[in-house]
Amino acid sequence: MFKVADLCVSYENQADVLHHLSLDFSDHRAIGVLGANGSGKSTLFAAIVGLLQPTHGEIIYEGNSLNYKKAALYQYRQEVGIVFQEPEHQIFYSIVEDDVAFALKNLGFDSAQIQVRMDEVFALLKIEHLKKKPVQYLSYGQKKKVAIASVLMLKTKWLLLDEPTAGLDPAGRQQMIEIISRLLQQGTKIILSSHDMDLMYEVCEYLYVLDKGTIINEGEADQVFLDETILKKAGLEQPWLVKIHQQLGFPLVKNQQEFMQIKMKAR
Repeated sequence: MFKVADLCVSYENQADVLHHLSLDFSDHRAIGVLGANGSGKSTLFAAIVGLLQPTHGEIIYEGNSLNYKKAALYQYRQEVGIVFQEPEHQIFYSIVEDDVAFALKNLGFDSAQIQVRMDEVFALLKIEHLKKKPVQYLSYGQKKKVAIASVLMLKTKWLLLDEPTAGLDPAGRQQMIEIISRLLQQGTKIILSSHDMDLMYEVCEYLYVLDKGTIINEGEADQVFLDETILKKAGLEQPWLVKIHQQLGFPLVKNQQEFMQIKMKAR
């Protein structure tokens, strides 16, 4: 069981910015949180990983309410990890392999164990060529992959990705989608927050729509994206595949590859 129950969060005793949010992540592998800037997505993610304590409600993981004592949070974050929108916020060492190895070194793993996990993670993300590189010479997209690698070293059960494609060029965006797909295939469960509606439509099974700190819609991804009225209320647009389906009558498909297959059959 992993869920958010009746959650309210405020900053420095001001008015709540999240208002009685309830989200259940238990039954899906890829869950999306949609919302315009200022809707509360990043605040929600910070609360889920215990960086912010709620003024009301709770985070429930494995049947227990989240414990905010240092040791308990340390254990929790080995199972529920987060990759922030800006990779610099979680890269601390000057050489890639030193940064990626840091968490396991801190946990007391021996060098052989660390090397085995590092090889697995670097292969999964296809960044073996970056191992010895200074971080300062990496591209923005490469830094994002390194930030993901540092979290995956812990073999977390859950991974929160905050705006994973922000700042990436089209090639980098496609690589990120492939990384997310590989993570899902290997059993990692993912909670995504993004302004990239095409990404969210392609990757996510279930969605929550936030507007001004309140959930205004939730459901299976295709059903949520078919409701243009609610999306506009939240300051969002429909994915292009959904627009084509509604406006031109094409079958509703999940990604560009499926769309092209239908076009080829129609010829």
